[in-house]
Amino acid sequence: MKTTIPGSDKFTSRPISPEELLSRISPDLHLHHVDDERVGQVDALTYEVVRHRLWAITQEMGETLRRMSGSHVVTESNDFNFSICDELGEQVQVGTYNIGLIGSMDLAIYWTLQHRSHNPGIADGDMFLCNDPWIGGGLHQNDAAILAPIFHDGRLFGWTTAIAHQVDLGGSRPGSFSPSAKDVFDEAVPTPPLKIVRDGVLQQDVADAWVRRSRLPHMVGLDLRAKIAANKNAAERILRLIDKYGADTVKAVMRRMMNDAESRLRAKLENLPDGTWTAVGYQEQSRTGERNLHAIKVALTKQRDRLVFDFRGTAEQTGIINCPYPGLRAGVVFTVLPLLAGDIPWAAGGLMRCFEIITDEDTITNASFPAAVGKGPFGPAWGAGNLVAEVLAKMLDAAPAHRRDVQSICNGTTDLCVVSGVDVRGGGRKGFVSPIFDVMAGGYGAQVHYDGVDTGGRLIIPSARAPDVEMTEYLYPLVALWRREQTDSGGPGRQRGGMSGSVCYVQHPDQDTPMSLVVSGNGKAANQNVGLAGGYPGNSQLDIVVRDVAVPQLVGAESIPGDLDQLGGEAEVLPCEGESVLGPNDALYLHWQAGGGYGDPLLRPAAGVGEDLLQVRVSQGAARDVYGVVLGEDGEVDTAATDEARREIRQRRAQRSGLSAVDLETVGEPDLRQARRLDDNLAVVDSASGGSVVCVHCATVIGPVADGAFVSALARTDSLPTEAGPHIWSDPSVYVDAEIVFRQLFCPGCLTAVYSRVVPVDHPLPDDVYRSFA
Repeated sequence: MKTTIPGSDKFTSRPISPEELLSRISPDLHLHHVDDERVGQVDALTYEVVRHRLWAITQEMGETLRRMSGSHVVTESNDFNFSICDELGEQVQVGTYNIGLIGSMDLAIYWTLQHRSHNPGIADGDMFLCNDPWIGGGLHQNDAAILAPIFHDGRLFGWTTAIAHQVDLGGSRPGSFSPSAKDVFDEAVPTPPLKIVRDGVLQQDVADAWVRRSRLPHMVGLDLRAKIAANKNAAERILRLIDKYGADTVKAVMRRMMNDAESRLRAKLENLPDGTWTAVGYQEQSRTGERNLHAIKVALTKQRDRLVFDFRGTAEQTGIINCPYPGLRAGVVFTVLPLLAGDIPWAAGGLMRCFEIITDEDTITNASFPAAVGKGPFGPAWGAGNLVAEVLAKMLDAAPAHRRDVQSICNGTTDLCVVSGVDVRGGGRKGFVSPIFDVMAGGYGAQVHYDGVDTGGRLIIPSARAPDVEMTEYLYPLVALWRREQTDSGGPGRQRGGMSGSVCYVQHPDQDTPMSLVVSGNGKAANQNVGLAGGYPGNSQLDIVVRDVAVPQLVGAESIPGDLDQLGGEAEVLPCEGESVLGPNDALYLHWQAGGGYGDPLLRPAAGVGEDLLQVRVSQGAARDVYGVVLGEDGEVDTAATDEARREIRQRRAQRSGLSAVDLETVGEPDLRQARRLDDNLAVVDSASGGSVVCVHCATVIGPVADGAFVSALARTDSLPTEAGPHIWSDPSVYVDAEIVFRQLFCPGCLTAVYSRVVPVDHPLPDDVYRSFA
């Protein structure tokens, strides 16, 4: 149930036009501005020199923060980012670190201009601290930003921002994440912009109030000073740039950077087909003890040079699986930038002009205060981003010139596990809080022409890193038994999804008391890392504590266990949202998500499967049962046996979908010269009369394209989730009450898979619409 707190609407931020924003800013705050004529006067050489210098400044901000921070979140995993903005907050240049952290930074500056320019004022030498996810600048309260105005000759020239995830900012649980939170008051306190630096001087009373809330005050205080220093260094370098080229020239370059990014993205969109593409995904378990699925829905409509992302129909806000509007916007931004603008400089302010977001109020992707939002980044924001990636891929797949940019979903979402306790190594007693960041090494989704990158990182954090295991063991009282890539984890397909990994930790031998565990993650029942064009999803996420292992803490061990079955003990499967403990006799196992596959696995060249077997990316069982590839006694692919195995799999698909007789030997040759491709398997022909969908493999005419009518003519099966392969968790009822199935849709002629998902049984069929707008 939604609870309303009077006055909370003040602490929300939305996109606003420059004209309206200017009308709300104090007249005492003088702004530096250049007109369009001045923008057009910058010569090409000056433009390139200044543009690249602004990019270099953001990278220097990253080095400053990394060198000063005491947090392994920053130093080991690069969970931070920066931006340079104009006087009104539009982002001119952003860093290549966590893109989600700058997806709503402009909204935070808009709010600060409106609510701080009158009182207490915005002046030269000021900086503002903010971690309010309803205002922006971060996706949940642990994302803390410093917003720093830059003045030149008494006028506000622009802003720099630095933001990083803080390990702990208070709340009921270490790490500031509580799976049982009823509302935001069970979590870390959201703080609207406070003046933390005044006239170049750190305000000690505000800084003390900030670190006082944390279980790790020294670390939070050091990160605060690191972000202040990063902004200060950036401002000094921008002012030197102004001294060399002039304020009007630098600002003109900034404006042109955003205009160029906008025009390049609009030009790309003009060359893509108009249409509407839809996707539905799920958040599992809204809080500890709850066992439902909660849907996120998106419909992307592309018309000419503009995108509209419509999230109406998404589930109402509930439990902890919520994010405010800035988090939803960040989910769109951190997907659009790498997938649509990978070849365009990231002047995010210009790129954001090319899309619009429509959403209902009071939903899990647009929650109102005081909903619990601690899971915002790796729950609904990331879930929405996955769906945005899916609909963008469908749009790109329908454009032959852009199919190289198509990518299945990467690593679903993060696997959050926070370990906390008291470190007694060396006779000391020091409290610690540590998220397990090995999970940064997620698998990338498959592309049309390439397999996904194995343990390649995070799409939304281009510079993401998994920490050195030895550094984790140095910082925290844990010992790693293994960290490795997991066979069969990548989504099967014509192109295979990139593999994920697993890690297993036990307590250090000096430890003698239980450690606290907080876990949260999606994709344990209904996969987040979906495939495309019939490609299978990547692995299910899995978190386990093995109780009473055979050799606890490796005391007296003659060998190190190398797999779960060598640990002994009893496995306790951890929920999607929950709390547990890791005792001295226990082991913690995390298996995070891989990338989805692309295309039907039966279309993968047998030699490619043979190479996967050789490299231990795929097991022999999966090669036989999923890919239909059989090896001979010499270890080489048995071509005849493989052809027969694949034929049997197609016939089995026909029988399960209720087709009485299918002649797989009759294969037509479709004339695709006048066809428009939809994806790897389907194309539209005879578009003059509205268009029909045909199979590109066998020429079967499936049905009309309009309103997705052809979908009802596809063959369909709903089977056990394990039919998707050994990488799928065998018993979704451990997590949710809904019936979960492996749903596949096939061409009724050749039984090629065109759609493969692990979903609840009432999951809607796709109804994507391809059309040309008049």
